[in-house]
Amino acid sequence: MIVTSTSTSGPTWFIALPVVAGAWFESVPAPPDRTGLFHADDLHLTVAFLDRCGEERALAAWEAFRWPAGVVTVTLGEVVPLGNPRRPSALSALLASGREEIERAMAVSREEPISVAGAPREERPPKAHVTLARISKNAGPSERRLSLAWAQSLALGAPRVLLDRVALYTSRPGAEGRRYGRVRELTLPAR
Repeated sequence: MIVTSTSTSGPTWFIALPVVAGAWFESVPAPPDRTGLFHADDLHLTVAFLDRCGEERALAAWEAFRWPAGVVTVTLGEVVPLGNPRRPSALSALLASGREEIERAMAVSREEPISVAGAPREERPPKAHVTLARISKNAGPSERRLSLAWAQSLALGAPRVLLDRVALYTSRPGAEGRRYGRVRELTLPAR
């Protein structure tokens, strides 16, 4: 029996692979007004979005989660807008290498924790990406254009990133301007 989450308040929860911000991230220029660059410790690749399921369900989903791929090294590629095509909110680096393997692992590992959390089932195919910045909901059309141009101008230099951990996150803000807090984390086994 699948129970869907009906809560519209409280923090969101998700399971993700933390991404270490190296020199590639330090060289990213400041974004335009109304666009917020993520804190280096907030970079991640979301595997299972659990919505506003509450802490108890999120912890149960974490216990049900299994990552089949082990440690994977990927390469970051172009930065693209994601979200609603008319009003994208996320400016994210797609994976240039390792993408197929990560997306296959996402597809087989996300259903069980989403079900346990009672979150809405994910209908879209997995898209492996690392969000670098978010456009504010209050951004006007000209600010959005500037943000999209900024994202398109980014040349990350195809950095190699080691995905060697998995974590349960919440959208409760953390210290030092962080957007997310890590509630649980474990190191993945080498293959």
